[in-house]
Amino acid sequence: MPSLGRESQASQGSQRRWLPFMSWLCHHSPETVRRDAMAGLTGAVLVVPQGVAYAMLAGLPPQYGLYTAIVPAALAALFGSSKQMVSGPTAALSIALFATLQPMVEGGEADFLSLALTLTFLVGVFQLALGVTRLGVLVDLVSHSVVTGFTAGAAVIIATSQLPYVLGLSSLDSSGFLALWPALLAHLDHVHPEALLVAALTLCLCLAIRRWAPRWPGMLVALAGASLLAAILDPGGDQIPRIMAMPSGLPPLSMPDLSLETVQMLTPGAVALGLLGLVEAAAISRAFAARHGERVDANQEFIGQGLSNLAGAFFSSYISSGSFTRSGINASAGAGSPLAALLSAIMLVPIVLLAAPLLEHVPMPAMGALLLLVAVNLVDRHSIREAFATSRSETAVLLITFASTLMLALEFAIYFGVLASLTLYLRRTTRPPVVASELINAPLGLQEALTAPECEVIRIDGSLFFGACESVAQRLEKTAQPNLVILAAGINFIDLSGIHLLQRQARRCRAQGGRLYLAWPKPDVATRLTRAGIHQDTPAHDHVITL
Repeated sequence: MPSLGRESQASQGSQRRWLPFMSWLCHHSPETVRRDAMAGLTGAVLVVPQGVAYAMLAGLPPQYGLYTAIVPAALAALFGSSKQMVSGPTAALSIALFATLQPMVEGGEADFLSLALTLTFLVGVFQLALGVTRLGVLVDLVSHSVVTGFTAGAAVIIATSQLPYVLGLSSLDSSGFLALWPALLAHLDHVHPEALLVAALTLCLCLAIRRWAPRWPGMLVALAGASLLAAILDPGGDQIPRIMAMPSGLPPLSMPDLSLETVQMLTPGAVALGLLGLVEAAAISRAFAARHGERVDANQEFIGQGLSNLAGAFFSSYISSGSFTRSGINASAGAGSPLAALLSAIMLVPIVLLAAPLLEHVPMPAMGALLLLVAVNLVDRHSIREAFATSRSETAVLLITFASTLMLALEFAIYFGVLASLTLYLRRTTRPPVVASELINAPLGLQEALTAPECEVIRIDGSLFFGACESVAQRLEKTAQPNLVILAAGINFIDLSGIHLLQRQARRCRAQGGRLYLAWPKPDVATRLTRAGIHQDTPAHDHVITL
């Protein structure tokens, strides 16, 4: 019977992992379905302008942003673990994809589409591998400061890339963030006032609706108003360019290029973008789970994200992840389960069929203005102020990542940020504080040493491992007294190099006619010292090791 119980538990655990939607799909009442359906409809309407804008940001035709909000979003909802998070195209991943592929091919060409699909497939493979092998903890290496610096840098790149459209300079040719600014300044005399007026109207409508009617689909209303103004000012589209015509229909089947040469070329970028996508999804799912007192299975969430990107590459979709904007609206609209995100993806299909013919009337300056607003919202001003106010090391990581995002390829910016975080962490751990201290309520085993006139007491606040031994040894060499007491309560871990360091210091103390004492060592530290042949000369209840 116990064996059958364990088999049943194992079967349930396997089902929760590979078929997580079974835990919520069949447990709905008419009321919960109604709430999830309303939330799904709200999200489906919202994603139309966002998806088009993000696809253009990624250098892809506008319909690819909508395709990415259908199949990948549905799979992420079915196989993820978050109840409120909605997946789909995101601003950061869109600009990162474009920056990764731009040096390889020109945006908009067939090769660019093929590489985008291949990159999406490789991202899905990487994310799924992390989830299946339960290595989601690797995402924790990307600190909050790295994400803040990266998104701030991406926001600057997004805003800069959209300025030509806002100013009516859509034909401006440039390569990269740094090269665009001189080109912009050189063409300021060619700014079209009509385009600038359309962009200004779009921004004003969005901000006004956000301020006075936050439940309205502000982006859709702004695009409708901007399209009307553009039709009045420039009916022929000579001064105010429009979005290219978008074919209507379901996402067509596609095939990534899995040749060895292409896979080798795109793998570094796929790892970086996959990591960024997982960081976005993990941060959003954890934030909404904390608000509602729920628990998120990070590895399950990675499986959902991996499957969504893996399958999305075969349904004309590019890299997707959790969207904070759509997830927030989904939660505020009353979503109680992933059914809302699933219904949002399903409801988007008829919307795409109806809206596709209308998108060719939307002016490019209006889309540029929307993306300027997206860029501003990407900057986490609270986190930036917090980092500057509380930690110089976190500030350094943030600034390094921000500068790397502007100067280097975006995937390398993430690597630089992680490297900076690890470097500063290792710098702290390899230099544990070793300070002079006082010993209060000394154990009996130390009374003789403390009453001697030649005794010094120090405290080590950090682990004694190979990386910290040199720094600690330099401090111990400055002790001039033959008797040395080390307050070891702050030593959480000691390795063989740390044991050798203590043995050398013990010999040095004995050569001067004194002894080395470790007071209040942790049990694990004491056990390792005993196994190394360093025996306690005083009773165990004294909490002292004499070397």
